[in-house]
Amino acid sequence: MPQYILETRKLSKEFKGFMAVSGLDLQVEQGHIHALIGPNGAGKTTVFNLLTKFLTPTTGTILFKGIDVTREKPADIAMRGVIRSFQISAVFPNLTPLENVRLALQRATGTSYHFWKSDHCLHALEGQAMALLESVGLAEFSGEITGELAYGRKRALEIATTLALEPELMLLDEPTQGMGVEDVEKITALVKKASANRTILMIEHNLKVVATLADRITVLQRGAILAEGTYAEVSQDPRVLEAYMGSAHA
Repeated sequence: MPQYILETRKLSKEFKGFMAVSGLDLQVEQGHIHALIGPNGAGKTTVFNLLTKFLTPTTGTILFKGIDVTREKPADIAMRGVIRSFQISAVFPNLTPLENVRLALQRATGTSYHFWKSDHCLHALEGQAMALLESVGLAEFSGEITGELAYGRKRALEIATTLALEPELMLLDEPTQGMGVEDVEKITALVKKASANRTILMIEHNLKVVATLADRITVLQRGAILAEGTYAEVSQDPRVLEAYMGSAHA
């Protein structure tokens, strides 16, 4: 196995003369929770879009488990086990949590497009779906309408549907955004639990969450790496204090 599950080499993205990401050399170790932080406009979401192939790099290379995946399509990346969640909850609001997780499990079995089959094949996945809902504390809400759930529970459901796809690398885009203290603590615990036997790369503005979860942190500024290290290391870096920490506490 290569040292890093994910690696970028001189990765750049230019938009009509604006360098959103510039010469990014990112290394994510297998089994780590790696946080990508920085002020608004630092290029964090652009990096995620490049890694999941929603954007094509202008220059540079993306390696997953040592394999060059720079020119692969989004579906190819997902099939390799790189699964992303988004800032805005991406579950189906008119379905129940059980149905949402069941559909994700169906996709993982490769039967997503077998529309001519009865729903019997979906019912066969209910035990596994309920186990996933139980793991994120949603078993008692399995029959509710997802759109009527509290925001924190929707994010927990999104983690469950992501786990249903059996990711090797989970990309979490601000999993605690817009939450109260209690929900932040619950989602932080869920992310930690979800990290068992897998790797997580996360964008997160809540520095307490980053300090609690991250094994390693990469700080971006203007699309380039400003600093890297543990929370203790980067939080004491004068450049980080000026560019990020200061604005976070302003």
